[in-house]
Amino acid sequence: MNKPIENEFHTVRGYQLIKQSESRLTPALEDYLEMTYRLCLEEDYTRINKLSEKLNVRPPSASKMVSKLVELDFLKYNNLDNILLTTEGRITGAYLLERHNIIESFFTLIGSANALEETELVEHTLGSATVFRIKRLLEFFTQNPSVNQEFQSFMDLSAFPEF
Repeated sequence: MNKPIENEFHTVRGYQLIKQSESRLTPALEDYLEMTYRLCLEEDYTRINKLSEKLNVRPPSASKMVSKLVELDFLKYNNLDNILLTTEGRITGAYLLERHNIIESFFTLIGSANALEETELVEHTLGSATVFRIKRLLEFFTQNPSVNQEFQSFMDLSAFPEF
């Protein structure tokens, strides 16, 4: 699939297919890798049951996705059936967690009532350059508390239209 030309429109699915052709990971695989990374920060490994519990899926579903991540060389099993991150898994997992935290912080900053849910819905669709720019915006507000306060006051005065 070709990269979209500027001003060339696609459906949401069309953009997803373009992005997926540029990456080995689907949004679902990203979610599994991100959660595996989170859990491995606690104990250096995780297990299928813990991963499935945290993602609110059944163990067979988690096992299938872990197998795909093993095939892609993001994860490996040891002889005790512990799930471990490969070097690529650690690097990618760290990025996915950072991306998640940046987007969730952004939604929190703008006063989203459902920051976690909205983060989960959009984080897979944003390019790394956009994530970097959002990160810089958050840093700007952190380094300029008076501007942040002015923005928050402005938001407090705004009536939210119903769509």
